[in-house]
Amino acid sequence: MSSKANGIKQLATNKKAFHDYYVLERFEAGIELSGTEVKSIRQGKVNLKDSYCIIKNGELFVRGMHISPYEKGNIFNRDPLRPRRLLMHKREIMRLHGHVMREGMALIPLSVYLKGSLVKVEIGLCKGKKLYDKRQSEAERAAKRDIERAIRQH
Repeated sequence: MSSKANGIKQLATNKKAFHDYYVLERFEAGIELSGTEVKSIRQGKVNLKDSYCIIKNGELFVRGMHISPYEKGNIFNRDPLRPRRLLMHKREIMRLHGHVMREGMALIPLSVYLKGSLVKVEIGLCKGKKLYDKRQSEAERAAKRDIERAIRQH
């Protein structure tokens, strides 16, 4: 099934998250945005590179997510790096909070996409990789690339 059939359009992906963390579980969350931020995101001007999520007073926030100011937004533009509230059920937030506090995991935004007309954020419950894990996954990727290249040449 294609993403067009589901009404999902991928806008940004956090490739660094997949390099630095093991993604154990994925969650979908809505995001609270202003009008000019939505327009900017629809143009694909969003960056998740160094972003992370925190839970504060029972609410989930994303920090470090850069949404470039909308060109025609003038006075209505907001700070590009401001913390933005993510919308999830209270029960889910409390469950994630338990995992983060007990097991030392991190909540990392993995992607931003449009689902119908709504902007959604995919959050991953992640565990950090050690340096040797990163080297091993890089070696596996390189081996896979070499195999595909050899197959194409023959």
